[in-house]
Amino acid sequence: MGKNKLKRFAEMKSFGNVFEPHFSEVFGHDFFMKGNWNEKFFRNNNPVIIELGCGKGEYTLNLAMMHKDINFIGIDRKGARIWRGALTALEKQMHNVAFLRTRIELIDSFFSQGEVQSIWITFPDPHLSKSGEKHRLTSPRFLNLYSRFLKPDGAINLKTDSFELFSYTCDTIENTGSKMLFASPDLYNSNIKDKVLSIKTFYENQHLADGKKICYIKFTLPVLNNGS
Repeated sequence: MGKNKLKRFAEMKSFGNVFEPHFSEVFGHDFFMKGNWNEKFFRNNNPVIIELGCGKGEYTLNLAMMHKDINFIGIDRKGARIWRGALTALEKQMHNVAFLRTRIELIDSFFSQGEVQSIWITFPDPHLSKSGEKHRLTSPRFLNLYSRFLKPDGAINLKTDSFELFSYTCDTIENTGSKMLFASPDLYNSNIKDKVLSIKTFYENQHLADGKKICYIKFTLPVLNNGS
């Protein structure tokens, strides 16, 4: 491991906006912040929105700057990535931003029923092999996890450069009885004009420079599954 990474990991332990629980703390156990994000960290009753696989937190930070009356939590398992976003939030004195370092498979250990208003999934690994389906963040496995803490009318937003993941997610929405709110295989040539969709991460700009189209889906989960 490089010296820079070690230095960042050590520095991040002093960041008040980063939570890094050990695997043993949350595997089969509820994290102490579960159900308490508003009261114990944000100290307000504003809605909570999470970004899964947030990387350096570019989307989380931009959303938080656009919506100061909403709380945002960026989630990733790579500490070196989170360090950049968390440091920026501290430097800019952004009090509506937190970062959580964990595996997304453990996500329901961190949030209680109805605690999350909506979810953003931005450019995840599409895991295109058949054996990789269970790792796709829009697979039935993960949708079931989200249903345990997402509000009944809470939306899930997916941005991806993978048409295969886009198509798979469309099929999954139909097969699980979820409700499609919007879907486009070419977001920037669609009729949707939402300011939050204009946010572009470093990797998205690279995809666009390579001539790739950006796909976008917004959907809600079946109310029947919520809290299962």
